[in-house]
Amino acid sequence: MNNLIFSIASILGITLLYAAPLIFTAMGGVLSENTGVVNIGLEGMMTIGALIGATVGFYTGNPWLAFLCGGLGGMAISLLHGVATIHFGADHVVSGTAINLLGPGLAIFLARIFFDGAAMTEPIPFQNKLPRVLGGLFESGSVPAIIFNQYVTVYIALLIVPVVFFVLYRTKLGLRIRAVGEHPQAAETLGIDVYKIKYIGVLASGFFAGLGGASLSLAVVANFRETLVSGQGYIALAAVIFGGWKPHTTLLACLLFGAAEGLVVFLGSTGISVNPNLLNMLPYIITMAAMILFVGEARGPKANGLPYERHK
Repeated sequence: MNNLIFSIASILGITLLYAAPLIFTAMGGVLSENTGVVNIGLEGMMTIGALIGATVGFYTGNPWLAFLCGGLGGMAISLLHGVATIHFGADHVVSGTAINLLGPGLAIFLARIFFDGAAMTEPIPFQNKLPRVLGGLFESGSVPAIIFNQYVTVYIALLIVPVVFFVLYRTKLGLRIRAVGEHPQAAETLGIDVYKIKYIGVLASGFFAGLGGASLSLAVVANFRETLVSGQGYIALAAVIFGGWKPHTTLLACLLFGAAEGLVVFLGSTGISVNPNLLNMLPYIITMAAMILFVGEARGPKANGLPYERHK
C-alpha cells in the first residue's frame, strides 16, 4: 500500500514539473488567439527561450535573469510573427510554421557561436538552477515533499493562470482583447486600436512561450540541447484548443498532458519492460486521443486566423 501511495505521489510530482512549461506556453497561446492571431509558432518560441535561458544562466550564474531573458528571447521572435500576420496579412499558419522552422535552426546556430561549435549549451551548475521551494516545510522523502517540493517555475506557472483569467475577464484590456478576437471591425468603430491589441497578444504569447522554454533549460534539466523541447509547443497549442481558449480549462488540459509525460518518466524509472519508443510516443498519443474524443465542434474566437486590414 505504501509503495502505491509513493508511486502516485511520484507521478503527481513529475506531472507538476512537466506541466509547468506547457502552462506558461499555453497561457501565451490563450492570449494571442483571443486577439485573433493563431500562433502555432509556440514551439519555435519555446526553443529560443530555452537556448537564451540556458546561455544567460551559464554565463551569468543568475537563474532569475536567465529566466527573464528566456522570456524576452521568445518575445523577440514572436515579433516576426506579429509583423507578418498583423501588418502584412500573412497566413497565420504559414507564418507560425516558419517560426517553428526558424527557432530550432537559429537556436543551434547561436549555441555553436556561444559554445565553441557545440550544438548544446554547457551544463548549468546545480546551485545556479532555479530554486526549489517549500522543501523545508515537509520531511525529506515524505509524500507531501515528493509532490510539492517543486522548482519555483511550477508555482509561477500556476500563479499566472488566475492572472491571465483576471486580465481577460475582469479588466478593460481583457474586454478589448476579446472584442478584437471576436469582431475587430466593430472594435475599431469603438476607438480600439486593433493592431495594438493584436501585438500585445502576440508579444505576450512569445514572452510566455520563452518562459516555458527557459523553465525547461533552467529547472527540468540544466542545459539546452536540440531535442529539449521536442514538440511541447505543439502540445501546449493542443491544450489551448482542448481548453476552449480559456485559461482555467487550458490549465486542466496542461495537467492532463503533463501527467502523460509524468507517466512516461515514472515507468522509465521503474525498470518495467516497456518498449522505450512506445513510452516516448505516449504523450503525443494521449494528446491526439484527447483532441479527437473531446474537442469535437470546439470553436475559438470568431475572427481567429482571419486577416484584418485597418480602415483608412
